[in-house]
Amino acid sequence: MPKLQLTNMVMVQDPATGNVVVERRVKSYCGIAFPGGHAEPGESLYDSAIREVKEETGLTVSNLTPCGMIYWFNNKTEDKYFTYFYKTQEFTGSLIDATEEGPVFWTSLESLDGMQLAPNFREYLPVFLGDRYTEIY
Repeated sequence: MPKLQLTNMVMVQDPATGNVVVERRVKSYCGIAFPGGHAEPGESLYDSAIREVKEETGLTVSNLTPCGMIYWFNNKTEDKYFTYFYKTQEFTGSLIDATEEGPVFWTSLESLDGMQLAPNFREYLPVFLGDRYTEIY
C-alpha cells in the first residue's frame, strides 16, 4: 500500500535584522535548511510546523503564512510526499545551540549562498522569498 508523508518547513526571519534561523542537519536531509519535520497523526499541518520549530530551535512561532508546497510522487511505489512551506517574523523565546538534528543558528539570507545547503534547498528558497503561494512538483 502506498505511503503518504506530510511534512513542513518554516522560514523564521527576524524583522529587525533580516536574519533567518537555519540548522545544519546531520541525521537526515543533511546540510543547511530551515527547521521543520513530519506532522504527527491527528495533528494539523499548521500545528505540526509550530511544534517542529519549537523542538528544533527553542522558539515559539506564531502567525505562520503559507508560502508554498512540494509534492513528490514515487512512480515505483506510488508513495506521496508533501512538504508545506511557511514563513513568519513573529516569534518569542531564545534560540538553542543545537538538537540531535544538528547546530541551530541565525544567518543572513546572503550568507546562505556560500553554505553547504541540504539537497534541493537552493531551489526551495525562492518559494520562501516570493510574495505568492507556489507549488513545486
